[in-house]
Amino acid sequence: MTRIAAVHGALAPHRRPQSEITDMVARTCLPEGSDRRVLDRLHRSTQVRSRHMTLPLERYGELDGFGTSNDVFIAAATDLGAKAVRGALHMAGLTAADVDLLIFTSVTGIATPSIDARLAGRLGLRPDVKRLPLFGLGCAGGAAGLARMHDYLLGRPGHVAVLLSVELCSLTFQRNDASMANLVATGLFGDGAAAVVACGGKRPRRPEETAGPTIVDSRSHLYPDTGRVMGWDIKNSGFQVILDPKVPDVVRRYLADDVEGFLSDHGIKPKDVTAWVCHPGGPKVLQAVTEALDLPEEALDVTWRHLADVGNLSSSSVLHVLRDTLAQRRPPPGTPGLLLAMGPGFACELVLLRW
Repeated sequence: MTRIAAVHGALAPHRRPQSEITDMVARTCLPEGSDRRVLDRLHRSTQVRSRHMTLPLERYGELDGFGTSNDVFIAAATDLGAKAVRGALHMAGLTAADVDLLIFTSVTGIATPSIDARLAGRLGLRPDVKRLPLFGLGCAGGAAGLARMHDYLLGRPGHVAVLLSVELCSLTFQRNDASMANLVATGLFGDGAAAVVACGGKRPRRPEETAGPTIVDSRSHLYPDTGRVMGWDIKNSGFQVILDPKVPDVVRRYLADDVEGFLSDHGIKPKDVTAWVCHPGGPKVLQAVTEALDLPEEALDVTWRHLADVGNLSSSSVLHVLRDTLAQRRPPPGTPGLLLAMGPGFACELVLLRW
């Protein structure tokens, strides 16, 4: 089985309390002189206390179009991505020359050459490194990236793979857009990155490597007639968020059958799972996950703390929750865990772990 050797998170440089971010959104998104009480209520309801931003707050009013925002994305994603990958490789006791595959996932900016290509020389990756850039998976990208990394390492069990997620969500906030979807997004999403180093089953464990979980299996489910539940509309101004309030209802309708069926195929019941590594989709989504799976009240504590501390980092968040689970609530060795995230499509990604 694939062995996770290290998980390292990195956050954008400018940490601000939620109240200051709300003030910035009021200045840039609401018509001058308008009532901001709805905005204040929506931002409070996210239960986010602080977030990390790519730019100083006063700079967001200067982003005058998609090209400007995307140029900032390319530069900042390359810097933050390099920091995340270096940290993960150091934790794993490996070097850039050991990496056989680099997977990159993001949904908050685009680049050609892709960010992974721009990082290759900077990090010292081998010229023959395989690269797999993934776009469009949104919040599910971290889980899907782990699954695709596992698929690769099953066929190349002596190899080392790195998954890098960088999401700079603040660069997608739409100026002069007072829609409910934009106001919710500006209160929920933050900026960060995460890198995971994984080794195939025939790759010897290094003495300095901390024992991490193994990936046992994965499953994806693309739900019918949900294409407009979550995603982007691509405008001249950039990525305009699609965020349907029905997302929690979709979770309640489908998630339990997905999880129970997946676990049952491995002879596991939900009560056997010792850690639920769940993406922080927002308070209503987390409540829907808890209800759908009939989880104990404390089962998603690590996810709730992550949401409060840094907000939703899209595809990076579930990897931060994995890191925090290992650091703060490491489950008993040999027990099963489930990593799960949902994103545009609308789709669910499940990854079965063995601690």
